[in-house]
Amino acid sequence: MDKLQGPLRALCVWLVLLVPMPLMAQQLGVPQTDVLTVSSERLFANSRFGQRIFREIEAESALLADENELIVAQLSKEERDLTEKRAELSADEFRPLAEAFDEKVQSHRDGQRAKLDALARRGEEARNQFFEMAQPVLIELLREYGASVVIERANVVLSSGASDITEAAIARIDAAIGDGSTLENTNDE
Repeated sequence: MDKLQGPLRALCVWLVLLVPMPLMAQQLGVPQTDVLTVSSERLFANSRFGQRIFREIEAESALLADENELIVAQLSKEERDLTEKRAELSADEFRPLAEAFDEKVQSHRDGQRAKLDALARRGEEARNQFFEMAQPVLIELLREYGASVVIERANVVLSSGASDITEAAIARIDAAIGDGSTLENTNDE
């Protein structure tokens, strides 16, 4: 019997060391799966960081819309004034005024489009920054679940709900980075 105790004890110790992570994770109520899914759209939109970005972009979009309305009103008035002058001026006198007005309209249009494009770029940059900051949290969840890959939920045809870690990721990301405003202010300095 003593001859079996040494090897048996060694086998038990080896088994305990070999499989502690999945067993421990299962004991903690974390389902074990090789593949996890996450909805990146929900992850960003429902996080405090994403909600702050949406609010900021919405506010800037409203300001841009107000500015655009003001420009349109001013240009409409100038167009009416120009139309009235048309009757008083010769074609040679009117043409430079009309061309200048067209250039002004195009300039305003280009300027507003550039501001809108910049706003869209800012949103995309914020999204990229968010996912860069979220990556360590997703890696941590990957390890905790004992998985080997996290894939986009929208690319999955069929899976159990247990593989979707979106809500857990949102909670952890919110705890780690909050709305991100303090992190962005630190990076600006």
